[in-house]
Amino acid sequence: MHASMVGKIQKAKFYAAERERITFEDFNVKIRGDNSEHTVSFRNGEWHCDCEYFQIHAVCSHTMALERVLEEMI
Repeated sequence: MHASMVGKIQKAKFYAAERERITFEDFNVKIRGDNSEHTVSFRNGEWHCDCEYFQIHAVCSHTMALERVLEEMI
C-alpha cells in the first residue's frame, strides 16, 4: 500500500465517525419490494417514491425503510 493511502484511510475513518460532517442533498435509491421495484428519491429535504401508496399518503414503507437505514443521517 502506498504511504499516502494510509493517511487517507485514517482521515476516512475520522470523517465516518463524525457523521455531522455528512449532509445528504439529492439521491435516488431502488428498493425491491414484495411485488415490484420502486424508486425512492430524496430531493430538497423531502422523500418521494413512485409507488401508488406514496402518491396518496406522501409516505410509504419504502421511504420509511430508508429513513430507518439512514437513521439520523438525514
